[in-house]
Amino acid sequence: MTKESKDSGAGGGIQSLDAALKVLAHMARAGGPISLTDLARETDMPPSKVHRYLASFLAAGLVAQGGRSGKYDLGRGAIDLGLAALDRHDFVNAPSAHLGDLREETGLTVLLSVWGAGGATVVRWERAASPVVTSMGLGTTLPLLNSSTGRVFLAYGPRPPMEHQLGLELARARKTPEILSDAEPSRAGIEALAERVRAQGYATVSGDYIPGLAAVAAPLLDWQGQAQAVITLIGTSRETIREGAPPIARLLDFCRAHSFAPLGAKG
Repeated sequence: MTKESKDSGAGGGIQSLDAALKVLAHMARAGGPISLTDLARETDMPPSKVHRYLASFLAAGLVAQGGRSGKYDLGRGAIDLGLAALDRHDFVNAPSAHLGDLREETGLTVLLSVWGAGGATVVRWERAASPVVTSMGLGTTLPLLNSSTGRVFLAYGPRPPMEHQLGLELARARKTPEILSDAEPSRAGIEALAERVRAQGYATVSGDYIPGLAAVAAPLLDWQGQAQAVITLIGTSRETIREGAPPIARLLDFCRAHSFAPLGAKG
């Protein structure tokens, strides 16, 4: 039996490499420099073993060691790897490959929207088996204030690109208050609405944009906590959007899996 086969685990991985990567992952989660003692305790490994891995990481530039403190932190090589991964992450095509699974698991129509020149724009669409009668389709632009998709962009997106559309919709809401039934049509009211969305990590509407349809939306967040895309579930029952409903939980799980920042209040 070769040394490599001895080190191979049941899952086909190399045990020593798995352990080394575990050390690196704990360093990434530490949030700052960490001592050998603390790292050994957190990884449940002997300090001598952790030290050997750290020596290899130091040689590769993945880890750096502080002069006075002697603590270890991620090095330039780890930063370069992270930046390369961020640069290559696609917030549209990567999650789009799994939208069909989300549709099957929830039984609801699934949309993926991005912010375009005309506002929140639908670029992916997975129709549920049960028909949803709507004029929406690929390329549809959605309002900021009375669509769940728009509200998520409002809460998590960069505000300057939205200012023109937001101003138009606010003026319309002041003239026709019933189109914005759950928020005051003022800047303060809109900020309160956005804060509510950030606090729960998603937005819901029922019949606000299209009568008879209920929708819930959540963001795909980049490493700055901003929405690069929004995933929306659409159905005909208000049960879809009640607090704690299974489709909402599944949507949040999906968005967390494809985001770089945690959902909830933006820090």
